Amino acid sequence: MFNKIDPASWKQDLPAFKEKTAAFYRGEVDKNAYKGFSGRYGSYAQKGGKASMLRLRMTAGRMTKAKMNYIAEAIKTYGVTSAKFTTCETIQLHDLNQEQVCAIMEGALDVGIVTMGGGGDFPRNVMCSPLSGVEVGEYFNVMPYAETAAEYLMNFINAEPMPRKLKVGFSNSPKNIPHATFRDLGFVAREDGKFDVYSAGGLGNNPRFGVKVAEAVEPENILYYVKAMWLTFRAYGNYENRAKARTRYMQDICGGPEAYKAAFLGKLDEVMAEGEDLTIHPEIAPVTKTGNGSEAEGWRIIPQKQEGLYAVAWHPIGGRPSMETFCALNDAVQAIDGAEVRIAPDETVYIINLTGDEAGRIWTLTDDGAQNIFETSVSCVGAAVCQVGLRDSQALLQACVEAVREADLPADALPKMYISGCPSSCGTHQIGRIGFRGASKKVEGTPVDAFNLYVNGCDRQGHEMMATEVGAIATDKIPAFLVSLGKIVADSGLPFDEWIAVNPDGVAQAAAAYI
Repeated sequence: MFNKIDPASWKQDLPAFKEKTAAFYRGEVDKNAYKGFSGRYGSYAQKGGKASMLRLRMTAGRMTKAKMNYIAEAIKTYGVTSAKFTTCETIQLHDLNQEQVCAIMEGALDVGIVTMGGGGDFPRNVMCSPLSGVEVGEYFNVMPYAETAAEYLMNFINAEPMPRKLKVGFSNSPKNIPHATFRDLGFVAREDGKFDVYSAGGLGNNPRFGVKVAEAVEPENILYYVKAMWLTFRAYGNYENRAKARTRYMQDICGGPEAYKAAFLGKLDEVMAEGEDLTIHPEIAPVTKTGNGSEAEGWRIIPQKQEGLYAVAWHPIGGRPSMETFCALNDAVQAIDGAEVRIAPDETVYIINLTGDEAGRIWTLTDDGAQNIFETSVSCVGAAVCQVGLRDSQALLQACVEAVREADLPADALPKMYISGCPSSCGTHQIGRIGFRGASKKVEGTPVDAFNLYVNGCDRQGHEMMATEVGAIATDKIPAFLVSLGKIVADSGLPFDEWIAVNPDGVAQAAAAYI
């Protein structure tokens, strides 16, 4: 069995972070040098260098009562004013000063929240289908395997550096919510209770779907594949060019998908030959709570596979929760037997294991979030905060939501959008029906802020498709474009999903006047 690292043991690394952070805020370390250092601790300076963000790992998107309570207490104790749920199922705290970021980072370790490796060239937060274990129709509960893989990957934080970050995901059904078929390493559940394994995929520049490197893998053997992935990346990853130092480039480095598969399996053979026992048998705790006869319904309420229990979805606009709502929700969750919070890759939060009456109370408590599918649109944190961001994706989303609300369009006239402030695709713009990516555009010879429009992406397993780039739209014209599109769809009498099925070029055609 592999060595499990006690989260509290990371405290021995914190003095170095405190010292370097103090030097940065005194102006003795430039922002690039600080970024190269602080990423290992899950923290970066925000744009302007006057505040910090802190990324709190939520392994497999699971926020236990203890972890949620710590965050709520930290918000109140340290006066945190801004947070964001991320597309890697973590929570970022923003606008922190030197004292706040150090204190919160240290205190988090006492409840098992680790920030180490949250940035930089390390294994990142392991992702998982958010409703794993409670979702109707799932193949099997993949959560325990995702959590065990995450524990194992923490052993590599202090190992030989990799070329760049390594993202691992586990999906429990063809919905492919954590994008397991195009992660650096993805474990995809099968109906027979085994995993197919995908590798060397990813979004951003030169996006690639993953290569299926193995089929019908027994769940207890997944760590052999995790170690093989690490070794493959170390052996074939590009250490010279950071722009190409991601696993997806290894498909070309190795000579194509089949050659990459052979390289991966070669490293797997090495792992097997080492003789280290990496088999696992994680505890799979069943949900023991039962319904009480009360019922609930609504577009944000999802019946669980446990009869009489429900999950409630809460999606703060842009993934940016009100601190007051978060703390009030924490108080409610603490008082509900068996309740738990899960963060999804689309910045939605699910509160699970609720009876009907409990679901009704949580519904009311979270009514400050998205009111329809369009308002659950995804956005990265944007250029107002991110050092490398090109455009303010959050401001764009807010402007679009306000314009669509004012136009009073039907709730099903527009789909969920995906917005990235730059080519890095932190907003996953390449997998949506409608996606935007920060860009520039010349209008009458003058450069203006703009976003490139992407259309017809899909992340469902077996139907994966990267979105097609259509062209650039000036930022201030995008809300009008969406209202125009929504009116076209509404006039058809069809919901967007049905309209696009019969008008596959419809979005691009509607955008022509704005590009």
